[in-house]
Amino acid sequence: MERLKTYFLGSGEIAVPVLKACMSAPELELVGVGTQPDRAAGRRGRMSPTPVGRSAAELGLTPDKPENVNAPEFLDHLRTLAPDVVLVISFGQLLRADLLELPRCGCVNIHASLLPRYRGASPIVQALLNRDPETGVCFMRMEKGLDTGAVYRTLKYPLRGDEYADALETALGELAGRQVAETLVGIVAGKYVPVEQDNAAATVCRKIRKEDAWIDWCRPALELAAMVRAYHPWPGARCRVRRGESEAVLTLRRVEVVAAELAPGEVAIPDRRTLLVGCGEGALRLLEITPESSRAMDASAYLNGLRGERIEFLLRQG
Repeated sequence: MERLKTYFLGSGEIAVPVLKACMSAPELELVGVGTQPDRAAGRRGRMSPTPVGRSAAELGLTPDKPENVNAPEFLDHLRTLAPDVVLVISFGQLLRADLLELPRCGCVNIHASLLPRYRGASPIVQALLNRDPETGVCFMRMEKGLDTGAVYRTLKYPLRGDEYADALETALGELAGRQVAETLVGIVAGKYVPVEQDNAAATVCRKIRKEDAWIDWCRPALELAAMVRAYHPWPGARCRVRRGESEAVLTLRRVEVVAAELAPGEVAIPDRRTLLVGCGEGALRLLEITPESSRAMDASAYLNGLRGERIEFLLRQG
């Protein structure tokens, strides 16, 4: 059987398992990989590749890193490769008509939601914030709209309610990777017929901003626990605390919902290992936190560092 010539466009962590699956699939011929250019990262601003760029290099590939995937010179490069299909997942640039029409069998996007729910940039975060019972990935025919194309195939993934965004992203990438070769071949063969999305049922989610992750202690504990998991590892659900005359930011890494009767922001320290903070409904037990300009630590270590000093969790954030 002739192998399906596939060009891969991806950048984020979710795309890494799919890239590896495309490389190893006997049904696919990976003719090239494209990712976002290296960007400055970290406090020192060192140039760093995307997760796909890093993974491609580890696999012995030399990925393309176009500043503009729609530029004529990049389109000419793709034409020389003559892909049957362009596979896109967590790439980070919009594809325009010339590129969408270039491959013989079109462009296929893998989107990390159950479309038409959560079109846009942050579907994994939104599923966790809303405490959905399930999520998944969709193989979608790409068109000019934002995740509006007809869906070839939907793969569902049940949620237990304790998932963190980074681990869920990896799990969804692995789910897509296990099915990517069979799905692409099936699309080309006509096995999977694209089904138009119900636009009336669509929801859209925007790119996450740092200010989204401030904790409001007046909200229910269940919602705040979901924020901790959804915003991990970036931007990190965080709050302001006051020790003496100084204020600092505390990032919450692991929490537990408890039934303590405390006012929003009220602190209870029943023993040297337990730190409770009241919410609009219920309370959170803080299990692991990252104090400002410090490393992650258990709440017990943080309490020991207080040396009996009073701590106040501020309702005013941002």
